[in-house]
Amino acid sequence: MAIGCGKSPPSPDLPWKIRLLISAYTFAMDVCLRSNATINRRLGNLLDRKSPSSNKPVNSVTSSDVTVDHFRNLWFRLYVPSAAADSKLPLIVYFHGGGFALCGADSTPYDDFCRGLASETLAVVASVNYRLSPEYRFPAQYVDGFDALKFMDSTKDDTFLSSNADLSRCFIAGDSAGGNIAHHVTVRAAENGFEKLKIIGMVLMQPFFGGEERTESELRLARAPMLNLDLTDWMWKAFLPEGSDRDHEAANVFGGGGSRSTDIAGLKFPATVMFVGGFDLLQDRQRRYYEGLKKCGKEVKLVEYPNGIHGFYGFPDLPETALLVTEVKDFIQKQSWE
Repeated sequence: MAIGCGKSPPSPDLPWKIRLLISAYTFAMDVCLRSNATINRRLGNLLDRKSPSSNKPVNSVTSSDVTVDHFRNLWFRLYVPSAAADSKLPLIVYFHGGGFALCGADSTPYDDFCRGLASETLAVVASVNYRLSPEYRFPAQYVDGFDALKFMDSTKDDTFLSSNADLSRCFIAGDSAGGNIAHHVTVRAAENGFEKLKIIGMVLMQPFFGGEERTESELRLARAPMLNLDLTDWMWKAFLPEGSDRDHEAANVFGGGGSRSTDIAGLKFPATVMFVGGFDLLQDRQRRYYEGLKKCGKEVKLVEYPNGIHGFYGFPDLPETALLVTEVKDFIQKQSWE
């Protein structure tokens, strides 16, 4: 699949090692993703580096894998900081990115990020492994996400999760497509409610939204690093129901145009913090989402990093990554004690 269209975007200030990694990622996408919205899954799995869970502390965090539904390969990796031995900690339920089609909770970049997130924020992190498109299209990922929350809500008080995590201080988080999943799962949670689980915050890292009408940033940054316009089109084509366009309710949230998204004005929606990168072609859609939450009367904070590429948090050496984790930590502390 050919990736890239339009004029060359301005160039972000990135170390050469990260540029090499981005080139390798782009090459992997070219060889794995087919133009007919199918994927060479066997090759994709070979290129997807995996990390096992660890009972021994790594950076003062242990991890274990918990099965929700074996037949769906639905499970989550639980990261528990050593501090949980002294008191119950907030719970972050995390949904990884990858355009609904790539990666897993055990992919090495996500394992590293979630372990660091647990360590720095002093929170228990449950990273959900959901089904992938195009083998499983909308709404499979949303169903898996909501079912994972129901599973956590039903845990007994003396189990691995409840003994370490304060379920009344739950935060739903996700990056890119995982941010999209986080939004839709949170909407379902607000419509249905739980017995023990109380969602008090949402953390969206460059959430993946779309629409038929091209935005200014999509055109200006059509060939941006990590995520470009051809790749976003492929991801929506592989994820949305066959015959649907990008104004489908899953993609076009508060986006104007032909948006058919759910009205959340009457829902009890948690406070949200959202992160936007200056070299992410999705930034206009993310700002529309921010404005949409405000118009619905919801509490939301927008944090922008001018030099941020899409997925910058996957590169620990970039200064924006540490800034993001600090912002998340402050947000969790603020919402936990309000």
